[in-house]
Amino acid sequence: MTAAKTIVILVLAVLVSDAPARAQGYGLYEQGTCAMGRAGAGVAAPCNDGSAIFFNPAGLALETAPVVSAEITAVAPRGGFTNSTTLLVSTLNKRTIAAPAAYGAVPIGEHVVAGIGVLAPYGLVTDWPNTSEGRFLGYFSSIKSYYFQPTIAASLSSHVLVGGGVDVTHTRLELRRRVDLSTLPIAGTPFTFGVLGVPRGTDFADTNLTGSGNHVGGHVGAIVKANDQVSFGARYLFRQQVTISNGTVATTQIPTNLVLRVPLAGLPAGTPIDAIVAPAFAPGAPLSNQTATTALPLPDQFVVGVAIHPTQTFTLLADYQRTHWSLFDAITITNQFAPPTVLVESYGDTDGVRIGGEYAIGTAIVRAGFDAHNAGAPDQTVTPLLPEAARKEVAAGVTLPVSSNLRLDFAYMFVNQSDRAGRSTDGGLAVPTAAVNNGTYHYHANLFSAGVTVHF
Repeated sequence: MTAAKTIVILVLAVLVSDAPARAQGYGLYEQGTCAMGRAGAGVAAPCNDGSAIFFNPAGLALETAPVVSAEITAVAPRGGFTNSTTLLVSTLNKRTIAAPAAYGAVPIGEHVVAGIGVLAPYGLVTDWPNTSEGRFLGYFSSIKSYYFQPTIAASLSSHVLVGGGVDVTHTRLELRRRVDLSTLPIAGTPFTFGVLGVPRGTDFADTNLTGSGNHVGGHVGAIVKANDQVSFGARYLFRQQVTISNGTVATTQIPTNLVLRVPLAGLPAGTPIDAIVAPAFAPGAPLSNQTATTALPLPDQFVVGVAIHPTQTFTLLADYQRTHWSLFDAITITNQFAPPTVLVESYGDTDGVRIGGEYAIGTAIVRAGFDAHNAGAPDQTVTPLLPEAARKEVAAGVTLPVSSNLRLDFAYMFVNQSDRAGRSTDGGLAVPTAAVNNGTYHYHANLFSAGVTVHF
């Protein structure tokens, strides 16, 4: 494997990974405990905890007093890959990832409310053992895209509310993967080390890519109240294209303890292979620490929905969401040792439906919801970095008042993802196809969320 190909695969992998991410692609829709109890439904009637800043900024105008809220969601992904030929099973490391969010809002006039949200609507962590079958594509990856959303909303009339704001984003990437010595070309020859008898799957290098970038976008929304029983809502999150210009790749040699079985270009049999490849890790050499640049799309989202209040204590909600994942079509990567490379991803847009409801029992409120959506990744992109498939989720939640201005929210969600054929290797292809798929990915997740809201 050439150094250029190594860097290309590294950057691609960190861009497409998504093990515990809850939404499709690398999106994460759980940005409020109350909303999570409804399975995210509520664009026409957001929760009154400030999270309208994300779910529909127009809903912020419904706040009549200053409010501050903070939530944290624990995502516990579980899954694995079963090779269809060897039946070898690789299992995700069992870990729990925390996804926090915080909101604050204050009325600044009779019909105007201003607020700010801090959240991460795009983010993930993938964590496989470094001995897993797919480690040469990547065994650890992280995307964290933090959004700072200053927002303002206004009631134009008793029936129409509008809102919008700026999205200031900071995105950080990290990826760890192993490099297979058997695929590495032997300098000055058309052969790889595999020809010398180096077994397939021989780890000889560990690579770690890190980088970050900033960008600015926006979000807008509107709510129309037909009457006291029915309201309609729409919300749009603008797309962004974050440039990662400060990427670094740190590479560490892993001893193989192998020796040449036959003489090679003046090297006698018995020469340690680790000594032969060591110069490739020296400063300025192909596997030395180096830089890489690329760009990551944060797709736009469009959500439209309805809220129905049959009684004062019961609310039904239904949303339709479309996310523009087809922006993740091709990636151009630039690094120190090769011309720019174009990688084709061919993602498709995703569609999802969210249905939720809540019922007031005295001063407490109970919630439940369901959502379903298709996969954005094409068949050839189902890898240990993105074991994505169609998903269905069920959720439940409760609000428990502590005092007249303080409340606690709790929610639980179960993610049930369909098994899907995928791959643990690139099959030696620069652009792998679904023909390389060699097994099945299994995935599910449990999400727990807790939040506190204070109205002043």
